[in-house]
Amino acid sequence: MPSRRFLILTALLVVGCAVMGASELNQRFGKPQPREVSAGSDADEYQRNIRPLLEKRCTVCHGCYDAPCQLKLDSYEGLLRGANQEKVYDGTRLLGANLTRLFQDADTTSAWRDKDFFPVINERRNTPKANLSAGVMARMLTLKSAHPLPSSQVLPDTFDFSTGRSQQCPKIETFDSFAADYPLWGMPFGLPGLPQNEHKRLMNWLAHGADGGPAKSVSPSILDDIEHWEALLNGDSFKQRLFARYIYEHLFIASVHFADNSQDSFRLVRSATPPGKPLERISTRRPFDDPGVDRVYYRFWLNPSSRLAKTYLPYRLDDARMDRWREWFLDADYQVAQLPGYEPDISANPFVSFKQIPVQSRYQFLLDEAQFTIMNFIKGPVCRGQVALNVIQDHFWVFFVSPEASRTEREGEFLANNGQFLQLPAEAGNTFRPVSRWLKYADLQREYLARRAEHISSVIDNTGPVTLDSVWDGNGNNDNAALTIFRHNDSASVVKGLIGQQPKTAWLINYSLLERIHYLLVAGFDVYGNVSHQLLSRLYMDFLRIEGEMNFVAFLPKDSQDEVIDHWYRGAEEEISSFLDNYLNRLPPVDGVKYDSNDPKSELLTLLTKRVAPAYRHSAPYQQLQWPQEQTSALTTLQSITGQAANIMPEASIILTPQGGLFTLLRNSAHSSLTSLLREEEHRLPGEDGLTVTAGIIGAYPNNFWLVEHNKLDEFATAISQLQSEDDYRRLKNRYGIGRSDPNFWDISDRVHAIYRTYQPQSAGILDYNRLENR
Repeated sequence: MPSRRFLILTALLVVGCAVMGASELNQRFGKPQPREVSAGSDADEYQRNIRPLLEKRCTVCHGCYDAPCQLKLDSYEGLLRGANQEKVYDGTRLLGANLTRLFQDADTTSAWRDKDFFPVINERRNTPKANLSAGVMARMLTLKSAHPLPSSQVLPDTFDFSTGRSQQCPKIETFDSFAADYPLWGMPFGLPGLPQNEHKRLMNWLAHGADGGPAKSVSPSILDDIEHWEALLNGDSFKQRLFARYIYEHLFIASVHFADNSQDSFRLVRSATPPGKPLERISTRRPFDDPGVDRVYYRFWLNPSSRLAKTYLPYRLDDARMDRWREWFLDADYQVAQLPGYEPDISANPFVSFKQIPVQSRYQFLLDEAQFTIMNFIKGPVCRGQVALNVIQDHFWVFFVSPEASRTEREGEFLANNGQFLQLPAEAGNTFRPVSRWLKYADLQREYLARRAEHISSVIDNTGPVTLDSVWDGNGNNDNAALTIFRHNDSASVVKGLIGQQPKTAWLINYSLLERIHYLLVAGFDVYGNVSHQLLSRLYMDFLRIEGEMNFVAFLPKDSQDEVIDHWYRGAEEEISSFLDNYLNRLPPVDGVKYDSNDPKSELLTLLTKRVAPAYRHSAPYQQLQWPQEQTSALTTLQSITGQAANIMPEASIILTPQGGLFTLLRNSAHSSLTSLLREEEHRLPGEDGLTVTAGIIGAYPNNFWLVEHNKLDEFATAISQLQSEDDYRRLKNRYGIGRSDPNFWDISDRVHAIYRTYQPQSAGILDYNRLENR
């Protein structure tokens, strides 16, 4: 083991090399000066040619919080900000990390330099030689051009593509030593170099100073819309201000569009200044934290970032939505006597902070865009959701309790009287006592479930038996009525409708559960938080998943419930027994649903499918995922594959046919149960793995591309069904796969994105290639 003196000497030598590198660069090109956004001679060139090029070649790996070295290239401001050697994702830190959210936690490049971000484009003398010699980005591109990838299908072990890998984040002062140690690590990392014409265009732009110009301005055609909506959200009465606060805490990461404008994307932000004055954004760790001003104003900020599939959360504001909001929140008959404060025990608990707003209003708002509500915790800017996602199944369906069936007047009274049992981990912040806190929350949840079971029983006694009418059908036209969730290890997707074969599990969500999911994993989750905060969030999510699953199981005959629960929680029955005793076993039987088969769970899913079906007759997002009629045979074969063959396949891959067909192939990884925090692999059941196939694209992180002739899909499906080993998989990939080093990779990527944008315009964005496999 190296001695302490040796380690200190090595560190000094590294620092000394950096100092010498900086000194030499300063002598040749002058001292660095942080660059700010300004209009330059090549500003139009950036918007017209460079930004699209960066999006399809660079942003595909450098777009989200988990981008290597925090280098976000989804905006020009991110390029100027540069890189940072610290990781945003760190499940072991004892203290919460400093916030480094682009556009929020610093306003200038100079301020980012104070937060240890270093430049990737030249900040010294603006000459072609300096711009190419003293810029990390230019040097990275040149390194890749000089040292192309090996032509082998599987890249050597010197490439580490794991999400938790040790990152090399070279500054320009140490770039020579990096290039000598890692000659094959030029950019794009682990992918083919840019086509020659693109490389030349990008290098020419860098050589001439990499101007980007100021952010684009708001389209004049929607200025009236912005004024109209900001007026709605900034009324002076307590009722208007509480309504606006509720809206903001649920839409703060939404990609807002006005009416038919699908190009300009806005964020709803808190500002210290009212409409009509320059926006002064208030940035806090969480959206419900104290803003530090006497009066908050809610404003729309034009987001200059590119549209990423991983973070794009579209939310449309139009006249119809404004009318619904007025009906639910402003015209509804209730009074707001005083505004809630921002103390953590109030602001972190929506059942306390918003108790004056009727439950009916809050629930209808959440259901109106239920996909968006759920998608917030699955697809938000966190990007890597292992903390929350390893407590959910790989494929399950979600239904919602009908607002009418909630008996909202009594529901509101119940929640008002029991809000103290619905405390959430965000209230504790970055605590250092996760175990004691978890025990507290577990006790609160048990008490809440026991009281809820009593409440449901009393409601049924007064109103009659529960029927399937208690499940929301989207009023026959809202395609948020039912959702499908797919987990892809540390990411996930949520789509409208019931997609794929019948799943192992399903959830039935009511208002209080939906609200807690949002405040646990969206409004209250801090990706920069310490290990205790992340641990508590994960443990609490266990409670919520179990509650959602128990709500569904409660619709089954009493004599079949234990069998279903035993199957869902194999090896974990003792851990959930308290939830069964406190909730499910106390609920009365659902006598309003009649069963005729010996498989009531499958029968219930079929009945629910029929109930929500009318909502999807005219749903474009749902129809875009349906198989072409002529491919039903091949795709049915694919979707029926289970066991070893399914287990060998990647979690998420994209099939492209030269004729323009685009499909997603998903592996559903089976588990005996999901109650274990650190031993998920011990609960894996590879023999029960299966595949789901859809038209279009589901997911933001493809693991592989397949190029299959339209008339060869049957052969492709048969080949997958016969997989028995990794050698079999490599032969499959040699025949159909487009690997990382494939010379056609960028062409395939461009075609996939073009089809994606054409056929799924509501959800399409730039895919992320950080999860591409190397096997």
